[in-house]
Amino acid sequence: MISKEEWKKIRGSKQSPDHIMLSIKGDPAKTMTLTWRTDVSVEEGFALYRKKGSNDEWLKAEAKKNTFETDVDLSNYFSADMSGLMPDTQYEYTCGDAVNRSEVYSFKSAKENPEKFSFLCLSDTQTGGPNPPADYTVFGEVVKKILDKHPEIEFIITAGDNTNCGQTDVQWTGLFEGLKGICERIPYMMCMGNHDDMQFEDYFTFTNKSYSEKATYFCNQFGNAYPDNGPEDWPCVNYSFDYGNAHFAFLGTSGFEDINEWLIEDAGRSDKKWKFAAHHFPVCFSGPEIENEDTYPALKEGFECVDIVFSGHEHSFARSFPRRNDGLYDKPSEGTIHYNLGSSNRNPPGTRVVPKVWNAATYEHEVDLSMFSIVDIDGDKCTLTAYLEDGRIPDQCTIDKAADIIYPRQMAPVYNRPRLKFKGYDLGICMSNTPPVKKDGVWFIPAGQLMNNIGATVVRGEGKIRVEVYSRFIEFTENSDIALTKDGEMKLCAKVFRGEKEQLYVPVDDLCKPLRMHATYFAHNNFISIESETEERPVPVQP
Repeated sequence: MISKEEWKKIRGSKQSPDHIMLSIKGDPAKTMTLTWRTDVSVEEGFALYRKKGSNDEWLKAEAKKNTFETDVDLSNYFSADMSGLMPDTQYEYTCGDAVNRSEVYSFKSAKENPEKFSFLCLSDTQTGGPNPPADYTVFGEVVKKILDKHPEIEFIITAGDNTNCGQTDVQWTGLFEGLKGICERIPYMMCMGNHDDMQFEDYFTFTNKSYSEKATYFCNQFGNAYPDNGPEDWPCVNYSFDYGNAHFAFLGTSGFEDINEWLIEDAGRSDKKWKFAAHHFPVCFSGPEIENEDTYPALKEGFECVDIVFSGHEHSFARSFPRRNDGLYDKPSEGTIHYNLGSSNRNPPGTRVVPKVWNAATYEHEVDLSMFSIVDIDGDKCTLTAYLEDGRIPDQCTIDKAADIIYPRQMAPVYNRPRLKFKGYDLGICMSNTPPVKKDGVWFIPAGQLMNNIGATVVRGEGKIRVEVYSRFIEFTENSDIALTKDGEMKLCAKVFRGEKEQLYVPVDDLCKPLRMHATYFAHNNFISIESETEERPVPVQP
C-alpha cells in the first residue's frame, strides 16, 4: 500500500491543472466542455478561450467543482462549458484559477450540422498490474500515431474498459498520463466497462474483488464532463449526444432494464439519420464460452432502435449480420449491426475466436498489436474500417442506407432444415444427420450429440442417457416424461423418444432448465442456439 503523501510525489494532484480533457455536451459546433483536476487548495476554476492566433479578448467560462477523495488522493475536478463558438474554427484555451494556469492548448469546433465526418473507436485500453504507477505510455503513442496518420478524425469514442481497475486513482492517473497530447485537443467520449467499476479491498494485492454498482470513481471525475441526460437512477455512465447527422448513446454496466427503457425513449426522440450505441458487453460475441445473460435480452428492444452497437470486452474483433428479434438478415434496414472492437492497447484476448453464425466477419486478434476502427460518415453511407496498428485491415464494410445494402455483400444463412448451435457455434459433422425436430409444437434435440460437443460428460445406457455439465446433471429415459436431476425428479413437457440415428431426443427447454441454459430459435434462419449462463469451459473427466 502506498501512502497519500508518497502518491502526491508520483502522480498526485497539484495546484497546476492536469487530466485536461475535452468532451461533447451540447452542439459541438458551438460548445466544447473542458475538464481538469487540481489539489483541494485550488478552490475555484475557469477556462479562458478565443480564436487561435487572434488578439481577441479571452472569453471566460466558469467551472463547476467536485471534490472527491480517492484511495490515494484528495482532489478537485473542474468542468467548464466553452460556449458561443463559431463552427469549423480553431480555438485556443487555458484552464485553472487566477494564479495556477495550464499551458495553452487548441481544438477545432465542429462544422455546423456536418453530414461528412470521421471518428475513432477504441476499446479495452486497460493495462497494468497493482504496482504503481500504471503505465499507459504505449497506448498514448499508438493513439498519437493514429491521429497523425488520420487527421480527418474529429473525436474519439471508447467501448469500455478504459482502465484495468477503475476504482483506484492509480489507474486513472496512469490513463491520463498516457493521454497527454490527445484529449486536450480532441473530444474523448468514454463508455464504461466492467473493469472501470472494478475494485479490490486492497488494490495493491488484488484481494477481495468486487464492483461498484454506481461507478463512483467514473462519475466523480466525469459527472460534469458528459451530458446529464441518462436514466435518473443511473446518471453519468449513461448519456447521449449528437454530432452532425448522427446520434450516440453510451450505456453503463448496471440497471439494464432501466437503461433499455431510456435507450428506447432516447433513440425515439432523435431525428438523426444515424443512430449509434456503445455498450461494453457484446451481444454477437465471438468467443467460445462468453455469455451475455445480463445484457441480452434485457437491452434487446433498445439495441434494435439503433443502427450499430459498438462493444468490447472480448479483446477480439467481430461484425455481425443485421440482427433483429432473433433473426439474422442481409439489409441494414432489417436489423442492428453489433460491432465488437478488438483491444486497442496490445492486449490480446483470453477468449479464442471461433466462427459464429451471427457474425459476418471475425478476426482472431491474438497478435500483440493494438486494434482500432475508424468510422467515416458521408450522408447516407457509413464506412467502418478495422485496423491493426501496423496498417493491415482485418475488415472493412460500407453501409448504404439509401440503397439498403452492406458492401461487401454477404448473405445471412437460411437453412432448409433445422440446425443446432451452441453459443452460435456450429456443431459440425456429428450433428449433420441428427437435426432438431419439432413435434406438436415442442422442439426436441439429441441431448448426447450436443453435450459431447461442448465437453460435458455423457453416459449412455440402454434406453437412458445422463449428461453432466456446469456441476449439474439430468438423466432421461426413453418413452418417459420424467427426468432425474440433482434436485430430484422433474416432469417433462413431452416424452423422450428415439429419433434420427437411434439417438434419444429430449425436449430442448427441459434439457436446458436444470443446466442453467436456454434455447433460442431463430425462425428466419431456421436454427436453435443453446446459450449458457456461465463462461465456464467444461472438460469431461478422464478417469
